[in-house]
Amino acid sequence: MTDSQAGAQQQVWFITGTSTGFGYLLTEEALKAGHTVIATARKTQSIAHFAQQYKDRCRIFELDVTRPEQIEAVANDAIAAFGRIDVLVNNAGYGIAGGVEEATEDEFMPVFETNVFGLIRVTRAFLPQFRKQRAGHIINMSSMAGIGGTAGWGYYNATKFAVEGFSEALAGEMAAIGVKVTILEPGPFRTDFLGRSGVLAKREIEDYKPALDPVRQYFNSNSGKQKGDPAKAVQAILDVAASQNPPLHLLLGAAAYNRMRAKLDQWQQEMKRYEPVTLGADFPEGQ
Repeated sequence: MTDSQAGAQQQVWFITGTSTGFGYLLTEEALKAGHTVIATARKTQSIAHFAQQYKDRCRIFELDVTRPEQIEAVANDAIAAFGRIDVLVNNAGYGIAGGVEEATEDEFMPVFETNVFGLIRVTRAFLPQFRKQRAGHIINMSSMAGIGGTAGWGYYNATKFAVEGFSEALAGEMAAIGVKVTILEPGPFRTDFLGRSGVLAKREIEDYKPALDPVRQYFNSNSGKQKGDPAKAVQAILDVAASQNPPLHLLLGAAAYNRMRAKLDQWQQEMKRYEPVTLGADFPEGQ
């Protein structure tokens, strides 16, 4: 057993959104690997058995990340349960598909409340403990949707771009006190993202059909057909949490990798094409 593996076996994890998908699998595999896990979800029926099976190493809490008062209470109870939190995984979230003009505020605002403000509030609730420990690892769930925007996913893109910026800034602040930050950027994985964890805007505008019909077709017909293997993604997360030098960004799956490569190529081309305009926008040297 390596030193890294030995340290990983003593970690205390706090994971949000564990009732299904990545959160459920990560809870299961983390417990199997010897970690202590505090698993949270809005509805805990599907995860109650973990606490029964791993009585000394698992606690289950109901947590709706859109309720600030509940976040503070659960964070305090979680720290009190085991004395520390080594790995915080902000996994809770869901997606929305539909045109920017099509989706209503009632449809897209809850996505921001969960994916962005919930993640921020949960993180802030644990920062005093991380400062006290001067150690730990914050792992935030973004998406390949946080790498590049695509038609039909504008509001979901916006939430994940927010996660990216917040997490990068947080990493700069945490580095001096020994706390690591990693942003997970998965592509399509075979979870329930296109099922229970996704919302499709009800309104459809005829003018946007050429751009948005493919999105609706994908949303309605690809659940269970995604290329990504959730078990492999979860193992990658466990490995990153055990690493002494984890990445700030972790792409997961070929789709995410290819989107990042395409984004970088496009940026480089545009930077080169408009370099004189870009560099010419400053005052002349010395002024």
